[in-house]
Amino acid sequence: MTLACTPYDSDNQALLTRPESNSQAGLAPLLLTVVELVRQLLEAQIIRRMEKGVLSESDLDRAAESIQKLQEQILHLCEIFEVEPEELNVHLGEFGTLLPEAGSYYPGEEGIKPSVLELVDRLLNTGVVVEGNVDLGLAQLDLIHLKLRLVLTSQPV
Repeated sequence: MTLACTPYDSDNQALLTRPESNSQAGLAPLLLTVVELVRQLLEAQIIRRMEKGVLSESDLDRAAESIQKLQEQILHLCEIFEVEPEELNVHLGEFGTLLPEAGSYYPGEEGIKPSVLELVDRLLNTGVVVEGNVDLGLAQLDLIHLKLRLVLTSQPV
């Protein structure tokens, strides 16, 4: 999936659009993209734990079967919504891609072309705390105020 910038007002602000996508799919491509990102993050964590030797053989079998079934469901939903699986990988310009190219990233090793998945996987492995305030709104009105404290880690807290 490639995102194109389309001006929507005189301030040269941009609205992300996907001109080549199936217009009938609605939010399905976005949701499938998020689910695929989570699936690949889970797979990376399984690989990390397998290499550390903390998963039993039965845990590993269950995890592998679950990841396989989730991948099959994603592909099935792609068929239903007429979305090409390759379109789930968003190109983010200078930031690279959301997902790594097939076979280009292995957890714990540096990827050839960094992706958002690789960054999030490393943050999960290392652990990070994010704290701050977020104001959401539109038409120059702050409508939602959030005070956040997020602990992101793959380790028990």
